[in-house]
Amino acid sequence: MESEQLFHRGYYRNSYNSITSASSDEELLDGAGAIMDFQTSEDDNLLDGDTAAGTHYTMTNGGSINSSTHLLDLLDEPIPGVGTYDDFHTIDWVREKCKDRERHRRINSKKKESAWEMTKSLYDAWSGWLVVTLTGLASGALAGLIDIAADWMTDLKEGICLSALWYNHEQCCWGSNETTFEERDKCPQWKTWAELIIGQAEGPGSYIMNYIMYIFWALSFAFLAVSLVKVFAPYACGSGIPEIKTILSGFIIRGYLGKWTLMIKTITLVLAVASGLSLGKEGPLVHVACCCGNIFSYLFPKYSTNEAKKREVLSAASAAGVSVAFGAPIGGVLFSLEEVSYYFPLKTLWRSFFAALVAAFVLRSINPFGNSRLVLFYVEYHTPWYLFELFPFILLGVFGGLWGAFFIRANIAWCRRRKSTKFGKYPVLEVIIVAAITAVIAFPNPYTRLNTSELIKELFTDCGPLESSSLCDYRNDMNASKIVDDIPDRPAGVGVYSAIWQLCLALIFKIIMTVFTFGIKVPSGLFIPSMAIGAIAGRIVGIAVEQLAYYHHDWFIFKEWCEVGADCITPGLYAMVGAAACLGGVTRMTVSLVVIVFELTGGLEYIVPLMAAVMTSKWVGDAFGREGIYEAHIRLNGYPFLDAKEEFTHTTLAADVMRPRRSDPPLAVLTQDNMTVDDIENMINETSYNGFPVIMSKESQRLVGFALRRDLTIAIESARKKQEGIVGSSRVCFAQHTPSLPAESPRPLKLRSILDMSPFTVTDHTPMEIVVDIFRKLGLRQCLVTHNGIVLGIITKKNILEHLEQLKQHVEPLTPPWHYNKKRYPPSYGPDGKPRPRFNNVQLSPVDEDREETEEEVRLLNSTIL
Repeated sequence: MESEQLFHRGYYRNSYNSITSASSDEELLDGAGAIMDFQTSEDDNLLDGDTAAGTHYTMTNGGSINSSTHLLDLLDEPIPGVGTYDDFHTIDWVREKCKDRERHRRINSKKKESAWEMTKSLYDAWSGWLVVTLTGLASGALAGLIDIAADWMTDLKEGICLSALWYNHEQCCWGSNETTFEERDKCPQWKTWAELIIGQAEGPGSYIMNYIMYIFWALSFAFLAVSLVKVFAPYACGSGIPEIKTILSGFIIRGYLGKWTLMIKTITLVLAVASGLSLGKEGPLVHVACCCGNIFSYLFPKYSTNEAKKREVLSAASAAGVSVAFGAPIGGVLFSLEEVSYYFPLKTLWRSFFAALVAAFVLRSINPFGNSRLVLFYVEYHTPWYLFELFPFILLGVFGGLWGAFFIRANIAWCRRRKSTKFGKYPVLEVIIVAAITAVIAFPNPYTRLNTSELIKELFTDCGPLESSSLCDYRNDMNASKIVDDIPDRPAGVGVYSAIWQLCLALIFKIIMTVFTFGIKVPSGLFIPSMAIGAIAGRIVGIAVEQLAYYHHDWFIFKEWCEVGADCITPGLYAMVGAAACLGGVTRMTVSLVVIVFELTGGLEYIVPLMAAVMTSKWVGDAFGREGIYEAHIRLNGYPFLDAKEEFTHTTLAADVMRPRRSDPPLAVLTQDNMTVDDIENMINETSYNGFPVIMSKESQRLVGFALRRDLTIAIESARKKQEGIVGSSRVCFAQHTPSLPAESPRPLKLRSILDMSPFTVTDHTPMEIVVDIFRKLGLRQCLVTHNGIVLGIITKKNILEHLEQLKQHVEPLTPPWHYNKKRYPPSYGPDGKPRPRFNNVQLSPVDEDREETEEEVRLLNSTIL
């Protein structure tokens, strides 16, 4: 009866009741002004589609340390579907790892039985290397194809090569004997649209016709891209990295890494880049590589049947994607480790390295840019940097941090407005408007008309004796008698000042258009636009420092290093540092970013300037908010992602966060041998919870295990079909031994095999700092809250995310004052001065249903119960 008192009063009465009336672990996250509701299809909202009827984006509860042992050892005949996951559910990392260990033990125990079993064992051991090899090969081949096609279609906006239609502008003029060094981009074989349509190469008519054709092709490419995405593969839009991070953390989004997404994203990425929008292909290449990894993983049972193992392949695939995007294999591995991966064991590090190596090798073999390099803007500098240059490098880092903070806030605000207004319901119109504005403004400025990668290449390039760009229009020393690689600092000419004004306009244009472009319904990366903004700012600062050093070489900061006639300032280096700073400010990457940019330049001596700028940009950006752009989009879209970088410094307890609350229905539990099939089916039909604690009995309330809703449904349906005598009145037994039943009773249904016998539990006094850390490091979906073995409630991943959002919004949790004292329960003495009765160290009021509670007892109950 004391257990009955505990159930009706104290913790159970009006306190820790149901899990939650919501059906999923990640349904309602009210954060940053955005309603993150998984009952409305966030993916469909993201892609402007209609929510499918009856679709609930829920997460399965449950998890254990040894659950796979019960699934495999205690189940004589495995029930199909048990242990699998539905769409928009979170995997159980612990259970998946246990299943893999059991599979590995089974294979090792049989490998000595026969040659066939030994072959199967070797195949299983090598399957990981095979799948990452195939992923690297496919990623490199697709990246080369995308690079070649994007370059050709970008030049198609300006003209066409009559001698070979498949050549871009540069390739068309390679074999021409009539090309001069000063006008290397002009040759008879290449015809502009004005020459083909009106027969004029120069003049106002030619300019207007080329202007019109530029806009026409840009709108055509953009319209085709958004139409293909909307009709065939809505998941192909955007960067893909926020979703990849969420998937790698354990969330399942069926179709996001499928073959249709891969095919459409590959095609539309080429179209989006060629349209001239302020976006890049580097981020989406990570999505493309992960699609390859996901598809190839289904060829190997080791990965196709285990979601945790599959995510190891996806981590390696993301490294291969960055490897081919930037020509930086080591940077790709570090990117996967630092930015996207949630679980990264040592063997995944090796396989990521191998996948990045294979992908880079394939891309180098294709040689898409014709320069024997993996990227278009590979550069080498011949002059060192000097100590006084650290000051402008740090200033560029400050600019990068400010740009990152501004971009994140502005882009998230615009994306939130897109979701909450009618404008977001017309994705095709939005893309057309953005593409039209971009094309109209970009064409008059030669630096915005350029492909963004070409622009970065020009900004990174050092001014040598053979450069004809207006950025290198310096006044030459007429007394120079020979051509050398290291040209001394010279006064800027008219072309340089004109280029600076054009670059300033291009900087403003890129900043504004990138805010509105990232997030539209076409494949859109952020790496290249951010690097372009930083490169423009860096080149301007570099030219300013160069001229300052030339005209004031006698200043004390220049006197020691910059002698007259010396080459001491390299503006291209400033562009490179600025590019790294701006990309770091947006993504908050550090180590991987420095390595990526270092691999781009091939110079070890520039690591210190890069590190200084990147760390400065991160510190400045973190001063305005610790989230990078990808984490901000994850939170905006309501994805269930616990960021490991986020610190938890509050003093709340597990009892403050767990469900049930006061107003919730009672905690739905199952008993181990007192319920019938009809009782369990009624509970499943009447509730929307994804799992149920199993207790010994209503009297004892002691925890036995945890049963998943999906597993219960599948097991009952399977038993009705395959076992005779299972009816609605059949007793369901979760215990090891079936209790004695009357002879006329129907056959009992044994479901101990689907019961998680070791669910993760914490006590009600556990600090939430520890609970959050446990959820992050073990990948839990839920844990049960107990007091002396008695179940009080449950904490799900959704509850954790809700709690974190409340703390971010400075909303104090509904905790009574005594939660922050050492003594967590009401006083030992009642209003009459007599000691209160105790049960399991929980002080309770005497149970007398006939008398009314005193005012103090009501106050104590209301103050101690959530």
